[in-house]
Amino acid sequence: MWANEASGDPVQLSVDHDAATPPYEQVRAQIADQARSGTLPAGLKLPTVRALAEELGLAANTVARAYRELEADGVVETHGRRGTLIAATGDTAHRLAAAAAADYAERATRLGLGRDEALAAVATALKAVHGG
Repeated sequence: MWANEASGDPVQLSVDHDAATPPYEQVRAQIADQARSGTLPAGLKLPTVRALAEELGLAANTVARAYRELEADGVVETHGRRGTLIAATGDTAHRLAAAAAADYAERATRLGLGRDEALAAVATALKAVHGG
């Protein structure tokens, strides 16, 4: 594994090849969770796609897909020669969530849903994702 430059601690990622969850999603989720928790601090440089793929025993395209999805979610930023870095997720996550909420509100209105119906649909979706 590569090391967290700030602490010197090794970064732990693993892939369960027998799991129902696809490998790219396992990588994406682990990096996202560690970035949100601060285990992977903002500005930390991730390994190249090829290096991480080799380390985890995956195809380069699998890791590339995880990195693309992390970038789309605002968890990482790609800076050409500087590589892929953990982004400062707080502001980005809130900005992306607000944009998604605005898109949903517009679509729910076009579909003819009232405020209470639209909120109920969101509550149902959040329960499905977060449980409870």
